[in-house]
Amino acid sequence: MFRLLSLIVLVMGMPPAAAAEFEDWFQDRTLRVDYTHIGDAKEEWIAFERMVLEGPWAGSTKNLVDPFNQGRYCFKVLDAEGKALLYSKGFDTYYGEYKTTDAALRGVKRAYHESALIPLPKGKVLFTIESRDREHVLHRIFQQEIDPADTSIIRPAPLKDVRIFELVKNGDLHSMVDIAVLAEGYTSAEEFKVKADLERFTGLFFSHEPYRTHKDRFNVRGVFRPSQESGISEPSHGSFKRTTLGCTFDSLGSERYVLTEDNGAVRDVAAAVPYDAIMIMFNTPRYGGGGIYGLFSTFPTDNQWSPYVFLHEFGHAFGGLADEYYSSSTAYNDFYPKGIEPIDPNITALLHPPDVKWKALVSPSTAIPTPWEKEEFDKMDAAYQKTRKEINEKISRMKREGAPKEEVEKTQAESERLSKEAADRMDAYLAKSKYVGIVGAFEGAGYSMTGLYRPMLDCLMFTKGPKPLCKVCADHVEKVIKYLTE
Repeated sequence: MFRLLSLIVLVMGMPPAAAAEFEDWFQDRTLRVDYTHIGDAKEEWIAFERMVLEGPWAGSTKNLVDPFNQGRYCFKVLDAEGKALLYSKGFDTYYGEYKTTDAALRGVKRAYHESALIPLPKGKVLFTIESRDREHVLHRIFQQEIDPADTSIIRPAPLKDVRIFELVKNGDLHSMVDIAVLAEGYTSAEEFKVKADLERFTGLFFSHEPYRTHKDRFNVRGVFRPSQESGISEPSHGSFKRTTLGCTFDSLGSERYVLTEDNGAVRDVAAAVPYDAIMIMFNTPRYGGGGIYGLFSTFPTDNQWSPYVFLHEFGHAFGGLADEYYSSSTAYNDFYPKGIEPIDPNITALLHPPDVKWKALVSPSTAIPTPWEKEEFDKMDAAYQKTRKEINEKISRMKREGAPKEEVEKTQAESERLSKEAADRMDAYLAKSKYVGIVGAFEGAGYSMTGLYRPMLDCLMFTKGPKPLCKVCADHVEKVIKYLTE
């Protein structure tokens, strides 16, 4: 892979600055570094854009160096000489997903706007971005000196048309997980719905583990900037909306994938509050959502599966959890290269059985890999995926061709009914397995029917429905919560 810098520097082993010396190196403010990520499947470049001074620093002032070794990228703050590691954070990107698509493999180059949030340094520092190769080794692809005295740092006035809802307030920013829930696709006349939806999903969040147990470690704030139109864009349905954040279905060509490429709008609205994590709540009854580690998660407000999407996608964005399902279509190619152990905490290639990465949680006397009733499950799921594809294509065609509203609504209702029936059948089938509640290594995960394994038979990251995170996923999310709050 082409590197922006001629010298590739490995800094995995770089020593951090003295522990808990935040006050020596940083001010209690947030500096946003904006840049553009450009490339295709083979080449990538980073182009610096600007720096923006935002509000108080929301992160920990004690835990500054990311211990999780997750994300396909990592940004770091080093001292001015590049000798001491002061701050780091692993993350994933929209570009990182794009480069696995067919278009990227054909050499079609795209540009994505991105941001990194760092505590405002007291003096000059070196900001770097690193990218993982196929073996997950980090290589530096960008570096930029940052001088807090730089007069080009933008100090914008707060947006005037933003409403903030204090949903949960438990304490100091530095000892809490601060979540910003951005309301997308609501007009000014729908502010009443914004408030009701925010309260509903906040209640749902703290009814699930490990969030319920650690509720006292969270601050949650809603942020609402009105959109010109209600709802969000649905390109495959021929519908385009003018909304504040630019969220859209059909991201990367997947009809149910909801993301936004308007990173600047997301960051500007989110800057109204301090945050460690961003959720985007989009105003629609249609099924869909998305989540990228360290970026944001998106979820719909009024679909039967909204509670599932809400929690599932937050698992991606906050915990870096992988998808454990393997039959639904995606836009990715070689997302998890064969023969390489994934860095995600909840899937494994099981290259050295029985030394599975979550072995401390494996149930006693459990075979690794763990046999399960996979053949019949796969038949049921394949039949539904075929039906789902056909009915989704029918709905898209009807909407584009201007079919009567009543006919479209009837077909949509049929799609939702079939989805619920399929989920119920799969839940009932899995509930009969002798492996229910067992932690092992079950084949089928990470968009692959074979060669990748998940920790438990079922999980919020595997099938749809009101179910918990498995023990491995919940354990990891709990570690992230503690890292940000202790």
